[in-house]
Amino acid sequence: MRVEVFTIFPEMVSDYAEWSILGRAAQASLLELLVHDLRASTSDVHRSVDDAPFGGGAGMVLMPEPVFTAVESAQAVRPLFLLGPAGRRFNHSVATELAELDGFSLLCGRYEGVDDRIRTNLCDGELSIGDFVLAGGELAALMVVEAVVRLLPGALGNDESIDDESFAGGLLEYPQFTRPAEFRSLEVPQVLRSGDHERVKRWRRATALARTLESRPDLVKRRGGLSKEEEALLVEFDLDT
Repeated sequence: MRVEVFTIFPEMVSDYAEWSILGRAAQASLLELLVHDLRASTSDVHRSVDDAPFGGGAGMVLMPEPVFTAVESAQAVRPLFLLGPAGRRFNHSVATELAELDGFSLLCGRYEGVDDRIRTNLCDGELSIGDFVLAGGELAALMVVEAVVRLLPGALGNDESIDDESFAGGLLEYPQFTRPAEFRSLEVPQVLRSGDHERVKRWRRATALARTLESRPDLVKRRGGLSKEEEALLVEFDLDT
């Protein structure tokens, strides 16, 4: 997969991308991440990328010329998404869609945003990571890239991990435990130590359902509620509510 990121702070993206899953994916040739400095496409001695907004107001706005020039000069892989508040809400479903592409590009906003001609005439769409404001799009870009890349076959040590994670299948992940079996009088559930793999599988499904019902009932509603089999699982492990 080829991913291109356009930003005025390229080190913020490239430095993080050297670590963990993204770093391993790049080393395994699963990911080609290209980070473009928008200031490199400026035409003045001050390398200006922003200016005051027409009509007045606080803050500065990213100018169209350096952004258009950067994207066009790089022949950026499409689609190109602006990271901004009006975009499609980024979630596991969107990450799955992007993971099926050969690549995509992300544009990081800054200051008060971008000249709207960038959004309407250069970008193919817009993505939002939530209803809050950040200083810029770099953190959002990293969240999008990592969420997508970890879905690529071979990016994780165990591809089965993807199927059990939160939001896969519309549920939160089941509770996880590790050694010791008892810590400060708190014990790991006996079923996980039983060696009965089929029962462990059913318990994990049941606790994933119960946890989602408690913390994110909207996810259960979105998937059409519980099936009869799922209701029976909750009863089996005394998790019915």
